[in-house]
Amino acid sequence: MANMSRRDMLKMSMIGAGTLALSSVNANAKEAKDVKFDEEWDVVVVGSGFAGLSAGVTAAKKGNKVLIIEKMGRVGGNSVINGGVFGVWGNDFQEKEGIKDSKELYIKDILKAGGGLNHPELVETLADRVRDAYQLTKDCGAKYIMLKLHGGHSVPRGALAESDSGAGIIRPMSKFFQDIDGCELRRKCKLDHIITDESGKVIGVEVRDEYQFDKDAQNDDKENTSGTTKFIKAKKGVVLASGGFSRDKHFRKAQDPRIADDLDSTNHPGATAGVLLEALKVGAEPVQVSWIQSLPLSSPDEKGYGVSSAFTHESFRFGIIVSPKTGKRYGNELANRKIQADYEFKSKNEDGVYLLSMCDSKAAAEMLPEKLEKVQKVGIVKKFDSLEDIAKEYNMPLDEFKKTVANYNQYVKDEKDPEFGKNLSKDITKGYDFSVAPFYVSRVIPKVHHTMGGVNITPKAEVISADTNKPIPGLYAAGEITGGVHGAVRLGSMAIADCLTFGMIAGENF
Repeated sequence: MANMSRRDMLKMSMIGAGTLALSSVNANAKEAKDVKFDEEWDVVVVGSGFAGLSAGVTAAKKGNKVLIIEKMGRVGGNSVINGGVFGVWGNDFQEKEGIKDSKELYIKDILKAGGGLNHPELVETLADRVRDAYQLTKDCGAKYIMLKLHGGHSVPRGALAESDSGAGIIRPMSKFFQDIDGCELRRKCKLDHIITDESGKVIGVEVRDEYQFDKDAQNDDKENTSGTTKFIKAKKGVVLASGGFSRDKHFRKAQDPRIADDLDSTNHPGATAGVLLEALKVGAEPVQVSWIQSLPLSSPDEKGYGVSSAFTHESFRFGIIVSPKTGKRYGNELANRKIQADYEFKSKNEDGVYLLSMCDSKAAAEMLPEKLEKVQKVGIVKKFDSLEDIAKEYNMPLDEFKKTVANYNQYVKDEKDPEFGKNLSKDITKGYDFSVAPFYVSRVIPKVHHTMGGVNITPKAEVISADTNKPIPGLYAAGEITGGVHGAVRLGSMAIADCLTFGMIAGENF
């Protein structure tokens, strides 16, 4: 026992808070002596979302021959359906609107939400480089149209991408990358194994070309055998940018048994744990894998991510969240996502009702007109001409509801919320209360949204070995497959910031 290595000890134990037994670490790792490579690239990037494209573009601009592989039939993963709000301090919209922000305030907000679980060196790096990542997207052709605020931020700092979704960033970056000579973005190409040499250095990947994702499989990595196996050499390294595992019902429940199998997710069907598990097999150190976030901006009246958040982002900021059972506000509408999700779950589980998110016509005008029309057309948001009509529709105590509205309107006037501490400064609310009909209402419920944990990385996006505590040579990672940036709670608009920034940093290594 005295001569047992740390890796051998880990094989006999558990690593991370409830992550998984590591008895299989390196048991299935593929070494170079076992394979003959079919093709060769300087850099291989796994995943075509924000992190993958940022890494691919950055590495390619340095003259590298880069291959991005994507297991799905379309580009972008969760990034293309993301809400498109990029949280970046000191941006051009803040300057135009006279909003004061700083690196220090940015870091403070992230750490406060993270509950002390953030890795400070990663947060510092994010704050230092996020504006470079913002510029990178613009250099690729991305355009931004307005400033947004999410709960937990001290000031509005979210730049909204054109098209009001992540597609406004993914599409121009994808085109920019594919227009670079010597680069390829290959769809339906799934990573099966990470290949190492005898020293443990990552030198390539085993993939399946023409892979057909099976959305009905519990775990596509174990149950789906489609495609043709190929071995691809990566002369300079491999970047893991495959996202999180919010749709992997088995793996997410293994980390947090409270997550029911039937709890919906905002993620695309391919958001599984396969690449993360392969990283662990080559010795990557997992961190905070059991911290899984649910999005409180979702609707029970549609599946998946849908379009509800286009409304709830504005109604949470400018309006109120009310229990139909009591007619009273339920909490701080601008609290961070965990706090919001917790009280939405509590209302549904204890009171048996969905909370109602509502705003008036002033707030609704902050939405893009086509989005407001769409959320009404699909039935997620309903329009009412009076408070009486709202109370009748949801069987809500009218007198208590009117009292709630009157109190809130006074709080807005006073710029102070004595009940729940919502930030009602005019910088946040623009002075909007809940008074001008028509009124708009939606039901809200959390859905599994973001996995905060993953592999541990250095500020240079190098994957850290659980055996040596040093970077695994040739292996890098960025975005939701990593852990440590967000801690206990990821603030809204910070996924884009994290993915693009550390993707860019990963690409700079080559």
